[in-house]
Amino acid sequence: MSERAIVTNALYQILSEHLSEEEILLLLENPKSAQHGDVAFPVFSLAKILRKAPQQIATELVTQLPTEDFDRIEAVGPYINFFLNKRKESQKALALILEQNAHYGDATIGEKQMIPIDMSSPNIAKPISMGHLRSTVIGNSLANILRKIGYTPIKINYLGDWGTQFGKLIVAYKKWGSEEAVKNAPIQELLKLYVDFHARAETEPELEDEGRLWFKKLEDGDEEALRLWQWFREESLKEFQHIYDMLDISFDSYNGEAFFNDKMDEVIHLLEEKNLLQTNEGAEIVDLSDYDLNPALIRKSDGATLYMTRDLAAAIYRKNTYHFVQSLYVVGNEQRIHFKQLKAVLSKLGFDWSDDIRHVPFGLITKDGKKLSTRKGKIVLLEEVLNEAVDSAKAQIIAKNPDLENKDEIAHQVGVGAVIFHDLKNDRLNNFDFTLDEVVRFEGETGPYVQYTYARSASILRKADWTQRNIPLESLSLNDEDSWEVIKLLQAFPTTVQKAANKYEPSIIAKHAIQLAQSFNKYYAHVKILTEDKERDARLALVYAVKTVLKEDLRLLGLKAPEEM
Repeated sequence: MSERAIVTNALYQILSEHLSEEEILLLLENPKSAQHGDVAFPVFSLAKILRKAPQQIATELVTQLPTEDFDRIEAVGPYINFFLNKRKESQKALALILEQNAHYGDATIGEKQMIPIDMSSPNIAKPISMGHLRSTVIGNSLANILRKIGYTPIKINYLGDWGTQFGKLIVAYKKWGSEEAVKNAPIQELLKLYVDFHARAETEPELEDEGRLWFKKLEDGDEEALRLWQWFREESLKEFQHIYDMLDISFDSYNGEAFFNDKMDEVIHLLEEKNLLQTNEGAEIVDLSDYDLNPALIRKSDGATLYMTRDLAAAIYRKNTYHFVQSLYVVGNEQRIHFKQLKAVLSKLGFDWSDDIRHVPFGLITKDGKKLSTRKGKIVLLEEVLNEAVDSAKAQIIAKNPDLENKDEIAHQVGVGAVIFHDLKNDRLNNFDFTLDEVVRFEGETGPYVQYTYARSASILRKADWTQRNIPLESLSLNDEDSWEVIKLLQAFPTTVQKAANKYEPSIIAKHAIQLAQSFNKYYAHVKILTEDKERDARLALVYAVKTVLKEDLRLLGLKAPEEM
């Protein structure tokens, strides 16, 4: 039980006729100084109810509160300050983690209900850039967090694998391409062909007509067009998979835009059936003025469907397939209006589950102070950034520990982990700058710092030749201030996971990992852990608990926890 839950329970025993447990919990505060306790309760809200001065209320309540869970309870002005029983709480926390290990913090809230997560979603025949990082790692972390509390996440890579660009690509390949060149370097060659097409089309505008013609052939099921499109898709996926393997991220579905080609007629039929389609300048729209939104464009004047049509088809398909309790779209903040329109159209169609659709937006990354975008044909490739991060990690590892075995494997875990952690430690909606030297540092609020702390805890346990075992409860008792700060963070882990899930915010986990690592390193600096005395087992159990929870923090974020660094 967390410290706030313990205090709430104590207060509720004497205030149940005035305040609910939830109301008490919301009033609790964290004191600015440890001298004022672990949790503070301001009594101002009771002044009108009890018709007494706040200071008098606080003094009177202290005499009525149960004391078995506390070292002491003090009235200070209009506040009640609670000092939890350190020995009792350390025993409970350490015993629970020793018993549950990696399952500490697990919950059954989700009841195995499904939550599809639309994430990553690169375009076929184009490289995965740094711009794809956020959707990919946020979506993956949310899947881990939701699974931790009992949901069944479905990770969907909604590929950009349809559109007029494929007609252009087919034309470019047929005119200037080489099968061997595409096989040798699929993404690079296909992107080069695509860029060449646009460069030539500036002086040869007839190429645009040829591109449209070949896309029409593709839509009509032309054998050659379909063969080339399928080949481009397969070769691109091979390249994508290499990067996903580097990130250690997998997907449950690669159903992209093309998958919904034969499912859009149903959407049009449903809209017509509900008399929702209107014609505007030859195009078909759904009026959303009653939602204070611009019209949703469903079909262009030439009969072509659009993103909205496909997203409607995808939403209906996912509901019918997964019977989801929520459906998440991890897509940049710039698409927020699109998702408001999507939900509004589904609502107009009578689908009450439209309320279960959640757009999980995120801010932009800049790199070295510059916006990430295609500039003069140059893209910031994610693979290059990951490789640079791994090289930087390896250089630092060699400098710190030249005799370390498995340097390459650990450098990969640290370098790639550093990039992921830097993204996820930032509040999801915030924009942030990416500078490699800052990201792959072993000090400060970084992934390598947390991983290094984990490796330190593993090293202490190896040195002590200590293994997890049944230890009598009375032997897990600690009472010092440094261990207490660590214990409180260990106790907070289960509620931290649930808060991260409720807010769709992996940064809550990352910040917990940083705080736990910092508190443990302070403990390590001040306490002689391996001293042979009656508290040695308790101290080593604390180290084991920190190691267990840090590993779980890192796992939920999508990082590995190296045993040595």
